[in-house]
Amino acid sequence: MEPVPYDKAFAIRLLTDMLRIRRMEEKCAELYGAGKIRGFLHLYIGEEACAVGALHALTAEDNIVATYREHGHALVRGVSMNAIMAEMFGKAAGCSRGRGGSMHLFDSATRFYGGNAIVGGGLPLAVGLALADKMQGIPMVTACFFGDGAVAEGAFHEAMNLAALWKLPVLFCCENNLYGMGTALERAEAQVDLSVKAAGYRMAAAKVDGMDVVAVLEATRLAAGQVRAGAGPFFLEYQTYRFRAHSMFDPELYRDKAEVEKWKERGPLHTFSARLKAEGKLSEKEFLKLDAQAEKEVAAAVDFAERAELESVNDLLTDVYTPAVAP
Repeated sequence: MEPVPYDKAFAIRLLTDMLRIRRMEEKCAELYGAGKIRGFLHLYIGEEACAVGALHALTAEDNIVATYREHGHALVRGVSMNAIMAEMFGKAAGCSRGRGGSMHLFDSATRFYGGNAIVGGGLPLAVGLALADKMQGIPMVTACFFGDGAVAEGAFHEAMNLAALWKLPVLFCCENNLYGMGTALERAEAQVDLSVKAAGYRMAAAKVDGMDVVAVLEATRLAAGQVRAGAGPFFLEYQTYRFRAHSMFDPELYRDKAEVEKWKERGPLHTFSARLKAEGKLSEKEFLKLDAQAEKEVAAAVDFAERAELESVNDLLTDVYTPAVAP
């Protein structure tokens, strides 16, 4: 494997963000078991290299649209862990004022436009954002993240078609973890090489090892550069794997434990930290310090969420549309 092409400071930043995601989500799983986080919870454990590599390749001005498995994207984008954790708890201090929960993280200040509970639901939104930018002559990229399950949805094809037809600045980021909920890719798709689907729309496409943060970052940087230059949309497939079940309700009867363990050998935290150690950019002592810092941040976020207030009953109708009633 080639050396990590970044200086120590930036390489450590990538590792730190992956650690922050991992420790936050492990804690969320624990809190869910304790009944403090309710509703649905979809963990990103194992896929951290996708969000970290991709978001570090984009600019702060670019738009981000994600799926219901979006905790990592929100955190790396700049949404505070306090606001994310408070949202998980359903507290008013959450990034969606406690109304969205795990699947509906949102923060306009960082141009993070969801969090979307509908499979493929973010794809049309991304097209709309990109269309607005193009009409205003704003040189931004809209990066839309979705899973392999969304590729079977009509909204995926509609979004791809319009983006290609109008040459919109959309970067389609497919996080292919091989399973749409409990259905293996080969049982849902006649063509399992998802990147070739872009050919039907005359769209540029590529696939990359989604377990390698360097590969993800470089591929995303290249793809985003083409989109930003006016070449039209780009389809990028991150080949990755989730280590945990689809959601906390998933009995996970559709895949062998041996398969999961095999993929864990390629885990992004393990492999990237090993590369940095081999290159002299990271010591075990430094790694343990970074891990401790991530744990400390998580503990502080949980404390913040625990102490935060629930939304006032008087505000429950705020932002809820009601038609005018004649006197």
